[in-house]
Amino acid sequence: MTLLTIGQALNSSLSSEQLVQRCIDNMDRQPELAAKVFTRPLREQALAQAVAYDRLREQNVPVPRYAGIPISIKDLFDMAGEVTTCGSRVLAECKPATTDALVVSRLRNAGFIPIGRSNMTEFAYSGLGLNPHYGTPENPWDRATGRIPGGSSSGAAIAITDQMAVASLGTDTGGSCRIPAALCGIVGFKPTASRIPQTGVSPLSSSLDSVGPLGASVACVAILNDVLAGDPVNPLPSVHLRGLRLAVPQTLVLDGMDSLVAASFERTLNRLERAGVQVERIALSELGELPKINEKGGFAAAEAWAWHRELIASSREGYDPNVVSRIEKGQHQSAADYIDLLKARADLQLRIAPITAHYDALVMPTVPIVAPTLQEMTNPQSFQKSNLLMLRNPSVANFLDRCSISLPCHEQGDAPVGLMLMGERGGDLRVLGIAHAIEQLLRTQV
Repeated sequence: MTLLTIGQALNSSLSSEQLVQRCIDNMDRQPELAAKVFTRPLREQALAQAVAYDRLREQNVPVPRYAGIPISIKDLFDMAGEVTTCGSRVLAECKPATTDALVVSRLRNAGFIPIGRSNMTEFAYSGLGLNPHYGTPENPWDRATGRIPGGSSSGAAIAITDQMAVASLGTDTGGSCRIPAALCGIVGFKPTASRIPQTGVSPLSSSLDSVGPLGASVACVAILNDVLAGDPVNPLPSVHLRGLRLAVPQTLVLDGMDSLVAASFERTLNRLERAGVQVERIALSELGELPKINEKGGFAAAEAWAWHRELIASSREGYDPNVVSRIEKGQHQSAADYIDLLKARADLQLRIAPITAHYDALVMPTVPIVAPTLQEMTNPQSFQKSNLLMLRNPSVANFLDRCSISLPCHEQGDAPVGLMLMGERGGDLRVLGIAHAIEQLLRTQV
C-alpha cells in the first residue's frame, strides 16, 4: 500500500473506515506479532477518526488531502494523552504528554490517523531493533527462522511490511530509519536534520538526531517529508538517470560485505551504468578517520549520558543491559573530549564537501550484511559486531549532517538489501528525485 494508490482509492473505491479496519484486521490476524510491533495500538481512536472523515466526505465537506490514512508513530514522539515510553519500562509510569509533538500535529492536520505507537530499541540506542521489554518484531524475510528487523525504528518498518499501517514516522540518529528499511525491503529517509523540527521528540543525541519517514516507496517518504517539514506537498522533481554522476566510496563502507549484499549492490551498479549513470569509485579516505573519532562513544554516548544520568542512577536495573552499557560510555568522556568531537566533525565536513560536490550523490550499501538471526544476537560478541556493522554506513550521513535514503535493490525472493544514497546538506529534494528515478529503473524487468 502506497500513499499515492491509497489516496486515489479514498477518493473513489475505498472508505477511511475500510482502510483503518484493514490494518486492524492485519493486527488481529497476527496478534503475537502486532504485540511486538506496537507498544500501544490505537484501534478505537483510529476507527473513530476514520468514521468521522467518511461522514465529512459524504456531506461534501472538504477534508485534508490524506484524510483517513493510518500511520504508525514511533514511541518517542509525544502524543497528547499518551505516555512517551521510548520503548522502555522505566518511563512507563510517567505522566501522559499534554500536547502532540509538532510533527505529529502536522501529520494530523494533513489527515493522517495514528494507528499505534510503534515499538523501538529502548531509547533508540541500537541499530538491531531488539527490545527485551516489549518483544522484538521479526523481520518479514525468513520469519520461520526469526531474524532481526533492524533498528531503532523496528516496529515502524514491520507495521508497513505487514500492512498494519500505510506509512510510519521514525527517527534517525545513526541509521534508525534506513537500517530497518534496508533489512525489511522498504524505503527509509533521513532528511537534513534541521529541515524537520524535533519539538516534543525524546532525544538520543541532539547533534545527530533527525526525524524521518518510512514507507513502501520513495514517493511515500517524499510526501511525508514535505508534510513533516510543514511544506506544501509537491511532485518529486523529474530526474533523468543518463548523465548522473554517482560516487562509490572505497574506504570503510564496503568492508565486510557478505556475498548476498555484494551481489545485489554490484548488480544494481551495473544496471545504473547501463542506464547511462556515470558510476565512479573514489577513495574518500577521510571516512577511515571515523572509527578513531568515535572510539569513546562519540556524540551519541556523551549526549545520551547527559540526558540519562539521573534516570540511570535511580532506575538502572530497569534498562536493557545492552542499552545502558552503551549510554554509560558517555560518562568517561571529558569536556575536552566533547570539544575535540565538535572540532573533528566540523573539520571532516569541511574536507569532504569539495570532494563530494562533484557528484550528484554518494552510493553504497545501506548495511553490509543481510539481517542476522535473533539467535545470533544472544551471543554478546555477535551482538556487538552486528550492531557496529548496522550503524557504520548510515551514521556517516548523520555525522556529516546530510540527507540520505535507503531503497530496496535486491531481486524478488532474495534477502532484502538496501541501496543507500547520500546527498548534500539541504539537498533533500534532489536526492529524493534521484532515488525515485533509480527505484523506477529497479522495478522494471531486466
